[in-house]
Amino acid sequence: MSRTSPYRLLLLPISWLYGLGIWVRNRLFDLDILPSLTYDLPVISVGNLTVGGTGKTPMTEYLVDLLVPHHQVAVLSRGYKRLSKGLQVATPQSGPDEIGDEPAQILHKHPTTILVVDANRR
Repeated sequence: MSRTSPYRLLLLPISWLYGLGIWVRNRLFDLDILPSLTYDLPVISVGNLTVGGTGKTPMTEYLVDLLVPHHQVAVLSRGYKRLSKGLQVATPQSGPDEIGDEPAQILHKHPTTILVVDANRR
């Protein structure tokens, strides 16, 4: 016998509403009602693998490993938990307090990579 958590039953309609909201948002982008951003150079966005702590930094490092031998690579990050504010362009001396721990890790492993942190990644 399986027991269904009462939380599951409570959250099920909320998950349907969330799914509907995402579907509407995506349709608004598809119909050009919400604007999409375009850039003059190739962009690979690593995000939303799932919410929080599930592999975005390792995936970014993997992509940097693949691309650095053939391309000039730049990594943009929010710099989660950094103490600094605003846009920061990392230097070899940048540390976790200035750019965040995960960007500092990427910069340490890939010192030739341009690394920029800002809450607004546009």
